[in-house]
Amino acid sequence: MLQNLFLHSQIVRQKLEKVKHIESADKILEVGCGAHGLIFGFGDNFGVGIDPLAVDYKRLFPKWQGNALTTAAIGEQLPFDNASFDIVLSDNVIDHAEKPLKIVDEIVRVLKPGGVLYFTVNIHHPVYDLASRAHGAWNALGLKIELSAFADHTVHFTESQIKAVFARLPLNIVEQISTVVETKAIQRTAKAINPDALLKKMFFKNALFEVIATRK
Repeated sequence: MLQNLFLHSQIVRQKLEKVKHIESADKILEVGCGAHGLIFGFGDNFGVGIDPLAVDYKRLFPKWQGNALTTAAIGEQLPFDNASFDIVLSDNVIDHAEKPLKIVDEIVRVLKPGGVLYFTVNIHHPVYDLASRAHGAWNALGLKIELSAFADHTVHFTESQIKAVFARLPLNIVEQISTVVETKAIQRTAKAINPDALLKKMFFKNALFEVIATRK
């Protein structure tokens, strides 16, 4: 696990180095660092990780959590001044939050002009957004019918929705890619051994959307 953590972090760092050389004095923030975030294998820069459960994760995983300063906070209210960081990372986090777009706004707020953003999120076929809303509604009415395909994310973004979010922000998009085509191909050839797998064959799920951008 530890080797994979550092490998993923260094792959992301190499991508960002192509956009802007990362100096030893650069301040780096990961929003939603969790237990195994990018910040812990990113390097010897001044790294900060934000997560609501930061205290628990630091106790449970001291071997690598000590590689960065971690603080218990929520992404919707980052405890930093405007333009505080040279690099901000958010790796597949916001769709598990109550106010995901507020987190995106906060990420951009704390990024310095000319600073670099690395962002990913899972994207899905539009049917998941519609069905998850219905799933939440019938549970709110007391009908406890759990379908994990619709309940595993707080928000199910489509590719067009998340592209629209970034189009309105003061960012220069350097790279913007998704794995929708590859994900569809894999899921259509998989065996449908349960209702979730059958849904994925019909309507793709959990493709990755990745953005690298600089702050205007």
